[in-house]
Parts: sequence; structure tokens; C-alpha cells
Amino acid sequence: MRSVRRCSRTGCLNPAVATLTYAYADSTAVVGPLATYAEPHSYDLCEEHALRLTVPRGWEVVRHDGEFALPEPSVDDLTALAEAVREAGRVDRPVPEPEPAPGGPRRAHLRVLPDPVSD
Repeated sequence: MRSVRRCSRTGCLNPAVATLTYAYADSTAVVGPLATYAEPHSYDLCEEHALRLTVPRGWEVVRHDGEFALPEPSVDDLTALAEAVREAGRVDRPVPEPEPAPGGPRRAHLRVLPDPVSD
């Protein structure tokens, strides 16, 4: 089951129901339904912050028509979680070998120092 995403606004602990993205070239902020996945250049907002969002002068806000609702857990979410747990628990699962570093083996830059001798 997916975890509840929280509002991106500082100090807000409400669950996110909308996603805010910016179209900088068009000076537009777009507030739509909660995206399926959290994206690095978008912001999750609770209903209060999604409805009260303001933008700088000269910018436009495009808002989703309709109500924002919390996403419902789907069968796909539960199936994916069960398969991930099952795969992680397999004893016979193949363990990939680490790829060698480009340019051959490297010397470690950290070393262990002996304890200082106190007299």
C-alpha cells in the first residue's frame, strides 16, 4: 500500500491531494490532481494550500476543475508490495556481482590509525 504523501509546504502535515508544477516559459502555475509519483520539480499540496495558492503578478494559475481527493490504494499497489517482499525473501535469488570501477582498482583514501599512546 502506498504511503501517504504530505503537503510540501513547510510545517503542514496534511495529506497531499494536488500537485503543483510550473511552466516557467509561459509564466504559469498548474495545480492538478495528485500525480502518481512524486517528481523532483513538482510540489505536493494539501487541499487548503492548493486552493489558496497565489502567484506573482503577471503569472497565471491553471487549476483543476472539481474536488481534490485522497488517492485510493489500488490492487496494483498491494500486488507490487507483496511481490517485492517475496523477492527480497528468496534465498535462491541471484546476487549481482559489483562492476569493477572504471580505470581498474583504486586504493582507498581512508586508513585506520593506531590509537595514540598515552604516557
